[in-house]
Amino acid sequence: MKSPYENWRRKRGRLWKHRRKRRGLPRLLVCDHPTETRCNFAMPPIAQSQTTFESGGKSIRLNAYLPESSGSPLPAVIALYGSGGGVSGMEQPASMLAAQGFAVFVLHYFDRTETVEAYDKPTIFRNFPAWGKTVWDAIGHVAADPRVDGDRIGLLGFSLGAYLALSVAAVDSRVKVVVEFFGGLPKEVKFFMRRLCPTLILHGEADAVVPVQEAYDLQNILEKKGIPYEMKIYPGVGHGFDNDIWRDAGMRSLQFLQKHLAASES
Repeated sequence: MKSPYENWRRKRGRLWKHRRKRRGLPRLLVCDHPTETRCNFAMPPIAQSQTTFESGGKSIRLNAYLPESSGSPLPAVIALYGSGGGVSGMEQPASMLAAQGFAVFVLHYFDRTETVEAYDKPTIFRNFPAWGKTVWDAIGHVAADPRVDGDRIGLLGFSLGAYLALSVAAVDSRVKVVVEFFGGLPKEVKFFMRRLCPTLILHGEADAVVPVQEAYDLQNILEKKGIPYEMKIYPGVGHGFDNDIWRDAGMRSLQFLQKHLAASES
């Protein structure tokens, strides 16, 4: 199956601006001991591992978080970090979702281009097609995992990762749901968009990095296409969430994934 990213054409125009925001590291569901690699209280133990696959001739890492005991293939979530490449910040939300019955895979998509961080437009424009193809290949790799139900795969993206998640979902029918944090749908994608899927939009009203208009533009597209979505705009909140906002966004994310991914098992 040929990826449409192989025919991507770079188009000029404004997309987004990213900057370093360490406070924006994801904390979807609150754990009383966020520094621990495993939280066992009131939750099943989580098995963590790392696997690799090939994309574009490069070895790409995937950090896997799965419940240690599962009697049947699990719905899967591929998580995509933002422009800072903050894999360590993804550990907690991945563990929390795994504790709720999801197989979670944090994708090191920067491995494809040997990128450390991507805060400037030239780096993003130059590498975006390759990153998209890496996500495409990751979906195939995850779908082939016997622990995973290949018909129930979703994407979870933060900032740059949210743009990637939506871009891939726009052309790949294997993606059944997207949860996007303060991202958007690149305007260039509209030229070859084939479809979209149920989407949760989470954005800060005062976001100066990715303007909240990106959320409203995405909402408009989803409504026109009649695609289920939910949206929460947080008043006065910028790029990256803290404390109570993270807790609320985390619960919304879990409920949305349970509704559109976990509950879709036949």
